[in-house]
Amino acid sequence: MDLREAILTQPMRKAQIGIVVICIVLTMIDGYEVVVMPFVVPSLARAWGLSAVEVGYVLSAGIFGMALGAILISPLADQIGRRRHIMVCLAVITLGMLLSAFADNVPLLIAFRAFAGLFIGAIISSVNVLVSEYSSDRRRGTVMGIYGVGLPLGSALAGTVIGPLLSAFDWRAPFIFGAALTLIMLALVMFALPESIEYLIEKRPKGALDRYNRIADRLGYARAAVLPAALASRQMQVVWKSLFSGVTLYRTLCLWLGYAGLIAAFYFANTWTAKMMADASGDPLLGIRTGVLIMVGGVAGALLFAGLSLRMRPRLVTTLVLFGGAITYLLYAHQIHNIGVALALSLFVGMFANGGVAAFYAISPFVYPTVARGTGVGWMIGFGRAVAILAPIFTGYMLRAGWTPQIAYQFFGGVLAVAGIAVTLLDWTYRGRSENPETPEADLAAFAHH
Repeated sequence: MDLREAILTQPMRKAQIGIVVICIVLTMIDGYEVVVMPFVVPSLARAWGLSAVEVGYVLSAGIFGMALGAILISPLADQIGRRRHIMVCLAVITLGMLLSAFADNVPLLIAFRAFAGLFIGAIISSVNVLVSEYSSDRRRGTVMGIYGVGLPLGSALAGTVIGPLLSAFDWRAPFIFGAALTLIMLALVMFALPESIEYLIEKRPKGALDRYNRIADRLGYARAAVLPAALASRQMQVVWKSLFSGVTLYRTLCLWLGYAGLIAAFYFANTWTAKMMADASGDPLLGIRTGVLIMVGGVAGALLFAGLSLRMRPRLVTTLVLFGGAITYLLYAHQIHNIGVALALSLFVGMFANGGVAAFYAISPFVYPTVARGTGVGWMIGFGRAVAILAPIFTGYMLRAGWTPQIAYQFFGGVLAVAGIAVTLLDWTYRGRSENPETPEADLAAFAHH
C-alpha cells in the first residue's frame, strides 16, 4: 500500500489532523483579511467622506484582486507545489496589508487592496486542496466541513479585534495587525506544513522521493524505494482537457455557476450588511456587531455541513444549504429595519452564506484530477469572484438609484436559489458513475448514453 492509498483508505492519524489544523488557522487569517475592509469601511467613510459608490469600489477592490489572483496565480500551485505556493502568497499578502495601511487616498487604497487580494484569492485553492488530499475518503466531507469553520471563525474573531483597534487608533491599525498575523503564519508554514503527496507523485519534482519518505515518516508509514506510479492519464496531463472535456465539462459548468451565485450573495452580505445596519441604527459599532454575528453563524453553518456530511452526500448537503440561504435572505429582507430581529437573522444569513463557502470547498477538489486540481479549484474561485466583484458595486449603484436594502436582499436570495439548482444538476452527473476524477474517459461514455 503506497502512502497515497494509505491516506485515502486508512483512519486519519494525528499528523494528518495536525496538517488540517494548520490549514484551518491559515483560513482564519484569510477570514480576517477578507472582512477587514468591510469592518473598517464605516469609519473610513466618515473619515474620508466617501459616497455610496466610492464605498462600493473600495469594497470591490479586494474582491477584484481575489478573482484575478485565483485565475492567474492559483495555477502556479500545480507547477511549483502547494506548499511553496502558500509561502509565496503569505509573503506578498503581508506586503499588501502594510501598503493598504499607508494609503492616503481612494485610488491608492483601491490599488493596494486589489494587490493584496491577488494573493488572498490565490492561496485559498492550495490550502483547500491540501486539506482535501490529506483527508481519508471516509471522513473528507466532515473534515472539509470542519476546515470550513476557519474562514468565518477568523472573520468573527476579526470583529472582536478590529472594534477595539478602531476605538484606540484609526482605520489603519487593523491592516497593520493583519500584516503581523500573516507574517507569523508564513513562519509556521515554513517549518510545519508538508507538500502535497499527490503533487510529489504526479509531478515528480527534484527530490520528490526524499520528500515523500519524510512525509511517510511523519505520518507513521513505511518508506518507499521508488515513488508510486502516477495515476493521471496522458490526456489528463493537459490541464485544459482535464477541466473542459467529457463529463468534467458539464460538472465544471454546474460547479462554477453554483459557486458564482453563492459567492456573489456571500460578498453582498459580508460587505454591505454591516454598513446597512450602521446606517439604519446610526451606530457604526452595531454594524461591526452585525458582521461578527454573520461570521459566528458561518461557523455554525460549516459545522452543520460537517455533521450532515456524515449522513448525506456532501453535494446534496450543499444544495440544502443554498436553498436554505435563499429562504433566509428573503426573511432578512422583510426584517432589516427591525433591529432586534435582524440581528438574530444575521446568524442565519452567516450560517448559509459562509456555510455555503465551506460546502463548495468540500465538493470541488475531487471534481478534478490531481494534475489539474489546483487549477480547477483556483479557476472556480476566480470565476466566482469575477462575478462577485459586481455585487458590492452593483449594490452601491442600485441603492443610489432608489433600491432599498429589502430589495437588495430579495435579489440575492433569488441568486442563491439559482445556485442551488446548479448544484442539483452537478449531483445528477454522478448518478451511476464513478466518483474517481482520474478516470473521466470511462464516465464520458456513460454520460453520453444517459
